[in-house]
Amino acid sequence: MKADIVRGHLDALLLATLEDGPLHGYAIIESLQARSGGILDLPTGSVYPALRRLERARYVSGKWSIVGGRRRRTYQLTRAGRQALARERIDWTRFTTAIGGVLGSEA
Repeated sequence: MKADIVRGHLDALLLATLEDGPLHGYAIIESLQARSGGILDLPTGSVYPALRRLERARYVSGKWSIVGGRRRRTYQLTRAGRQALARERIDWTRFTTAIGGVLGSEA
């Protein structure tokens, strides 16, 4: 899948991935890949800056821990993040309905 297609929706994808509970960065990438059936294989160079942006917006909170002698940052959805995710879902539904109306589907 083209990276350009995901770019405008990356924040929503990350928020949705964190909806079930806290994850560290690499686990988020693995979850996105698993939940998309392997289609979303996003590079760390896209995911980590987006997580920092979401943290600055207070949609996620991050916390450092030491696991196996290595530092790891775990991210968790905040109340504001849950509200943002709800808005993103509404926008996504409207968007896919509009695009579906234009492109149609082959049945």
